Amino acid sequence: MKRILILLSICALLGNIGCSTQAEEKKEEDVKYLVTSPLQKDTLATKDYVCQVHAIQHIEVRALEKGYLQKIFVDEGQYVQQGQLMFQIMPVVYNAELQKSQAEANYVGIEYQNTKRLADSNIVSKNELALAKAKFDKANAEVSLAKTHLQFTEIRAPFSGIMDHFQVRLGSLVNEGDLLTTLSDNSKMWVYFNVPEAEYLDYKTHQNDNMKHVKLVMANNELFDHPGVVQTIEADFNNETGNIAFRATFPNPKGLLRHGETGSVRMTVPLKHALIIPQKATFEVLEKKYVFVVDKNNVIRSREITIAAEMPHIFVVQGGLNKGDKILLEGLRQVRENEKIHYTFVKPDSVISHLSLYAE
Repeated sequence: MKRILILLSICALLGNIGCSTQAEEKKEEDVKYLVTSPLQKDTLATKDYVCQVHAIQHIEVRALEKGYLQKIFVDEGQYVQQGQLMFQIMPVVYNAELQKSQAEANYVGIEYQNTKRLADSNIVSKNELALAKAKFDKANAEVSLAKTHLQFTEIRAPFSGIMDHFQVRLGSLVNEGDLLTTLSDNSKMWVYFNVPEAEYLDYKTHQNDNMKHVKLVMANNELFDHPGVVQTIEADFNNETGNIAFRATFPNPKGLLRHGETGSVRMTVPLKHALIIPQKATFEVLEKKYVFVVDKNNVIRSREITIAAEMPHIFVVQGGLNKGDKILLEGLRQVRENEKIHYTFVKPDSVISHLSLYAE
């Protein structure tokens, strides 16, 4: 009797296990994942290029004459107006030279007037008068030269701008050509950035106003208030990098940008026959992007892809996928490599148009 009860218990247990296994298998069959394909279409993408910010005018202010720096009328970082006096080199020697040349010019001028009166009376020849006139002109030229040297002792701002730090101090002995400071006109900024050859060709082929107008992302990742315009492209490519330099001009009415800053230029570029996938359909391993591709047997396998551009919620794929490939849209963390799945296919245009529904 005990043996019969034991056998009946074992049968009941095996029956429960079998039912449980069948229920789990049925549950797995009921799980369906969303699958889609890349959407191929022409689109516009934004790309960032590392850039250097330069003042529209940035010069070195140097001494024009030798002497002691007698006065400094400005301060570092100060905004100066065009023609404003900045530095004064001791003018004593140059004042003396001017006085000497003026005295000589006066003396020669008196001689010239006397010779002219004698020539008018036919007492001296015309050649003597011409010689006296030449001496007088030479003396006047010496006066002009002395005045120029004296003016060079005053260093004035050639344009309005912001001063950099001083390279000399009050009382320093400076020689002709010594650097005193630098001056930057920051009213407009020239921003230089390098573009690869393929993207340069796309720019020239599909050039439009959208591509000419660019934005500046500053070093703090904030967008500069004013848009810029691409105005110049350099003549030659860099043979080492394969890039060519673009120059965009940005207005800088508040003076926020300074010479030497860095950032990124954000440009809108056209993409022909681009393959677009949701960012949600990708995962990352060691800084590489992957997707799960579903084969004809409904088995999923991971595949590495390369990204051409990134936009809100979507990636533009450069390589690794074809238009007809089926990729897993959701549940990436719930599946395993080489696992067979059941899925529902969603048209790619529907996925992209309702992307916010799938974005987490």
